[in-house]
Amino acid sequence: MNPLTSPVEPEAGMRISQRARAVAPFYAMEFGKHAAALEAQGHHVVKLSLGEPDFGAPPAVLGAMREAMDGRPMAYTAALGLPSLRQAIARFYEEQHGVEVDASRVVVTAGASAALVLATAALVDPGDEVLIGDPSYPCNRQIVESFGARVTLVPTTAASRYQLDSASVRSHWTDRTRGIMIATPSNPTGTSVPADELAAICDLARERDAWRIVDEIYLNLSDHDEHGRPPRSALSFDPDAVVINSFSKYFGMTGWRLGWCVVPEPLVPAMERLAQNYFLCASAPAQHAALTCFTPESLAVCEARRAEFAERRALVLEGLAAIGLPVPVPPDGAFYVYFDVSGTGLTSWQFCERALQEAHVALTPGRDFGIGTADTHVRLSYAASTDDLREGITRLGTFMAKLCRLPPG
Repeated sequence: MNPLTSPVEPEAGMRISQRARAVAPFYAMEFGKHAAALEAQGHHVVKLSLGEPDFGAPPAVLGAMREAMDGRPMAYTAALGLPSLRQAIARFYEEQHGVEVDASRVVVTAGASAALVLATAALVDPGDEVLIGDPSYPCNRQIVESFGARVTLVPTTAASRYQLDSASVRSHWTDRTRGIMIATPSNPTGTSVPADELAAICDLARERDAWRIVDEIYLNLSDHDEHGRPPRSALSFDPDAVVINSFSKYFGMTGWRLGWCVVPEPLVPAMERLAQNYFLCASAPAQHAALTCFTPESLAVCEARRAEFAERRALVLEGLAAIGLPVPVPPDGAFYVYFDVSGTGLTSWQFCERALQEAHVALTPGRDFGIGTADTHVRLSYAASTDDLREGITRLGTFMAKLCRLPPG
């Protein structure tokens, strides 16, 4: 039985909800499970399938966690998060992005996923239509659909950097459209929406009284401009947007499950009620330790790591080009490369399955991310170590050479 393609049947007599049945697997995680099974058999698998930085949390944050876990009582925090952490996040926006944010608008959550759940629960009613780009992070649309909305996947192309633009949003808008969800930089492509274009999209939605959720969890990993300035947050031109962020990527704290969102003031009471009922509060020790993320010491560590990611990106882009795997749009933010496998004669699923079985390299097929590139593109995460990236490219090169020697069909 192939764990990547075989459905899991419920036990006899157990009734599974239609909602659960309708949710597609997150194939990046499924390939990760299969990679783990190969490792249990004694194989060394190069894991380039998950967006999990190999660095871990900054040293000062690890020290703060050890201190927080010294045996003291660790009670619930307020549902919206520690006031001191909310204030620190608000200062981060001012210092990094030049945006003044009142700390009362910051909601600390159990990872960015929880922020997306809360925001969607607060904004979506059954039957609403929500526009999301194709390709895009699959969990976003699964969350929206779980609350009864209808997701319209808006096709994108390399010309639009595989991102929504105002023209495509306008052409797909209907009388039922109630909101738009944008991730910039994007998972799976690593590409960003230019600030002027994002502002135009937000203006269009605001004029039509629709909400905007902007996922910025990779924003601080983005390239800086020629003056060394970090990219603008959507809050700089749309203060009423709901902006999602996380400690997972820039701060390297994936397993800590800590995130946040910034919401318009009128939405705060609803978010608080939902948080109280859905998960009470985010992890208290993680919140206390996360305060150390915003010290000059930790920020310097994170900036050094951002520079390291840029070097890894260059290594991967050069390596993929050398072995005949084109990247239509080079990334400028998140640590992903979205490359085209259509020239191999394999679908993206076949490519990933064979790369895992034959080369022991774990990747993610485009099927995870939408329709238009489902069979033609593959996501590679360069959040892995430089050594693993070099080894992964070498193995893929050998795999590609083997494909070229095989007879057609």
